[in-house]
Amino acid sequence: MHPFLTEENLHWKAKAHEVAEKVVRPLARKYDELQEYPWEIKDALAEAGLLGVWIPKEYGGAGAGVLNLCLCVEELSRACGGVGVAYAVNALGSFPILLSGTDEQKSKYLPMIASGEKLIAFGLSEKFAGSDAAALRARAVKTENGWNLNGEKKWTTNGGVADLYSVFAVTDPESQRNRISAFIVEKDTPGFTIAKIEDKMGIRAVPVVELDFENCEVGDDSLLGGKTGQGFKQAMLTLDHARPGVAAQGVGLAQGALEYASVYANRRRQFGKNIGSFQMLQGMLADMSSQVAASRYLVYAAATNIDNKAPNISRLAAEAKLFATDTAMKVTTDAVQLFGGYGYMKDYPIEKYMRDAKITQIYEGTNQVQRMVISRWVLKQARELEYLCNYLPDETQKGVDPSEV
Repeated sequence: MHPFLTEENLHWKAKAHEVAEKVVRPLARKYDELQEYPWEIKDALAEAGLLGVWIPKEYGGAGAGVLNLCLCVEELSRACGGVGVAYAVNALGSFPILLSGTDEQKSKYLPMIASGEKLIAFGLSEKFAGSDAAALRARAVKTENGWNLNGEKKWTTNGGVADLYSVFAVTDPESQRNRISAFIVEKDTPGFTIAKIEDKMGIRAVPVVELDFENCEVGDDSLLGGKTGQGFKQAMLTLDHARPGVAAQGVGLAQGALEYASVYANRRRQFGKNIGSFQMLQGMLADMSSQVAASRYLVYAAATNIDNKAPNISRLAAEAKLFATDTAMKVTTDAVQLFGGYGYMKDYPIEKYMRDAKITQIYEGTNQVQRMVISRWVLKQARELEYLCNYLPDETQKGVDPSEV
């Protein structure tokens, strides 16, 4: 079933599967209805040693990398998309520190995240800066003792329950390339408040909030990496590492919906037969299964390339995020259709999968943005294929120089 996974991979996958089935699935509906953070699930994840999977051993983690992170996210999302996000966002929030932090910052914060003592969130998006991450308006002004933060952040997952926040703000508004810097902000810092808790369609077990900064004073030691002007690069590097985790959420949601749909197809009878015996529904199930499998191995490939420090991970991370989350939306929607009228009712668990799946096409870069990222790589690589022009008719017009894309 998993020919590319090692013994270590299967170990982490099994651990996450056990927590998902014994703890997460029985509580999924409860926390979806309550729209409250599932602290008892977080404690179970900590007890199983899953909260530090991606964090290096020298900082108290398992040092198991991005692939094993994705395997855990997949298993948890298979039982509950909201819990899968609540787990994965700790990686998103901690990646800036792991990838760009100073030694002191890593030593201070990563062990607390790995143990589950502290949760962390990622504050990048704003009302007027979603996909256009470079258009931030939040400001950080240098003071005698550190930095003064003012502004707001929108759609911060894990906000309110998190103890730590990776926050991006403009430090040099006159610069075109180095205008943004990143900061590590602690929960109880004066001037930092939670302004709004969003009422969401899906992933209701994890809070999504607005962050408000009003004369929020942080020290020089909170500046990520100890350098200004690196924030945009740090954010993009973080997203390249985190997008396979979103893709893994998509795989888990699609797999969970497929499993419910296949069981229901064997159980539901119409016209004197199980509906799984009807050729049209068999075709749906076959397509769903194939799409999930293709998504899974694209995610595994992207994560493995990141762990192997391969160059140009942006394209593969974007492809995995795009394909797996589009698959999640299609498969969960098809599963609802297969359930018929029951699929639309909250008495059955399947409608939650569709609600949870939709956000995966939006956050950490909309899938329209992923298509832009991928197409740019395709066009840039075209320069290596210029010899193919010898096989094109003379009437072919010369295209745009790939270097200009």
